[in-house]
Amino acid sequence: MSRYRAIALLPVMAALSGCNLVVLNPAGDVASQQGDLVVISTLLMLLIIVPVMALTVLFAWRYRQSNNTARYEPDWDHSTQLELVIWAAPLLIIICLGAITWVTTHKLDPYRPLDRIAADKPVPAGAKPLDVQVVALDWKWLFVYPEYGIASVNEMAAPVDRPIRFSITASSVMNSFYVPALAGMIYAMPGMETKLHAVINEPGTYKGFSSNYSGAGFSHMRFNFLGLSNENFDGWVSKVKSANGSLDRNAYLALEKPSEAVPVQHYGSVDPKLFNAVVNMCVRPGTMCMSDMAAIDRAGGLNAGGKAAADAILRANTLAGFPDTQPTGLCTVAEAVEAAANSGAVQRPTVTPISASASPAGPQRLANP
Repeated sequence: MSRYRAIALLPVMAALSGCNLVVLNPAGDVASQQGDLVVISTLLMLLIIVPVMALTVLFAWRYRQSNNTARYEPDWDHSTQLELVIWAAPLLIIICLGAITWVTTHKLDPYRPLDRIAADKPVPAGAKPLDVQVVALDWKWLFVYPEYGIASVNEMAAPVDRPIRFSITASSVMNSFYVPALAGMIYAMPGMETKLHAVINEPGTYKGFSSNYSGAGFSHMRFNFLGLSNENFDGWVSKVKSANGSLDRNAYLALEKPSEAVPVQHYGSVDPKLFNAVVNMCVRPGTMCMSDMAAIDRAGGLNAGGKAAADAILRANTLAGFPDTQPTGLCTVAEAVEAAANSGAVQRPTVTPISASASPAGPQRLANP
């Protein structure tokens, strides 16, 4: 094979290497609809791009300098028929793209519960979605199953043809949760909870990862998504439940520390209030939850109304078993000085204010001591 023939085959080999692109051949209904949207949009745009590229080559060849037989019309400057084609065709395609995008944007809204699990299979009446709480950590993924009271790190499983309802957040910086075979990417942000509804239709092991750069260990922030039959999923749940680990707040704080290439870990039990504490950024003892701050602010701050709200929150937290998660007041300046004195901190020196009559008449130069 000659060198030039090998070079000519490179584009063909490059095209063949993409035959199994998961985005265009996914295993989930939501991702399949998104793939169809990509294909339809691309074909509609090619209706303009291909003729423009072809005509560019044609004109360059036909009206090249060496072609003495080409028609030369220097006074031609307008054609109504040509103007109609040039403007009407792109306008119609833009209208089609806009209509398709508007419909699919609402239909595939990640916050919208699923109304089907496949093209010809609506969601069965009374079907209960699988709730999965997702936390993006540095640099690993935590999956909590509140229905089963279990959790796993860098591994997630779901039964085939059962709707999945994701609740997604992050512990520090923003990430993006993405399983190409399942659905589109959704941001995971600290202090916020985003949603995603999806379904897996074919059993298998699929790759998930963060599609948003989040620091030094970003490249290792990957996990396996397991699409299982109902029987195999029940077996996976039983295996995780048999794990010795318990994911309470202390275990979470240890897991939260930055680490890379973390192997799969299972937790047989989980603090049921952990995910809410992660979202409200109050896992660490003594930290006020964001929801509590908002409640106090809504009541007018730490004045009469806000103090009552703070007291109510304190009582509720005490009953829940963690009474030290929020303060109930602000100290005064005198109290702060007294606390500093009692703690042995450097005290503020006592000074006598300078009266207006004792002030110097003009600018003075300060001498170094």
